[in-house]
Amino acid sequence: MIGKTILHYKIVQKLGQGGMGVLYLAEDVKLDRKVAIKFLPTTVAADDEQRERFKREAKAAAALNHANIATIYTIEEFEQQIFIVMEYVDGQELKSLISQSQLPVEQVIDISRQIADGLHAAHSKDIIHRDIKSANIMLTGEGQVKILDFGLAKIPGSNEITQAGSILGTLAYMSPEQIQSAEVDQRADIWAMGVVMFEMLTGELPFRDEYAQALMYSILSEPVPSLTDYRDDVPENLAL
Repeated sequence: MIGKTILHYKIVQKLGQGGMGVLYLAEDVKLDRKVAIKFLPTTVAADDEQRERFKREAKAAAALNHANIATIYTIEEFEQQIFIVMEYVDGQELKSLISQSQLPVEQVIDISRQIADGLHAAHSKDIIHRDIKSANIMLTGEGQVKILDFGLAKIPGSNEITQAGSILGTLAYMSPEQIQSAEVDQRADIWAMGVVMFEMLTGELPFRDEYAQALMYSILSEPVPSLTDYRDDVPENLAL
């Protein structure tokens, strides 16, 4: 893919890959700007119903206009592939930042506030992200938060339910409702944001296990570990 031009997007480099698809940095030669392009998995591209659902939901997510949400520019199709073109965020992934050193409480609060602001903007339009995690949050050089991957969010009127192990969602961040394949609302994003906050403060996830079934059991049955077991500078209102 590197060096190829698809429509009017020249692929520059691969940025990442996961269950949600493959992400590339590209140059929009028409508008002379950098963009991020995500090619959807072939399971989505090959299924007419999933393609149409994705288009509807991506269009709704593209209507979101907020400083803490990476903007979706357009949806394109090329040679039986479907991809979204979005704002390229030149910065650092929150997951990478967490792995480097323990974050100061003040920085955690600032990042969390920005995540909450972005989610509030989405929730006010009844759009649920469903895959909030540290790998989907970028920080610019100025410390501005950008939430990524709203292209696969749940929109009003959608009956599709995220199931553990499906394309949508990341198990360690999933709310109990998602794990149990129940209908989810904004609280699923709030749960996931709480997991991200725990991760920022401790460097670890509150629930973790190499086996999916054991991890699901922990989320459904075990209490959340206390933050004070990890550090002693956590404010009381955060440690509750």
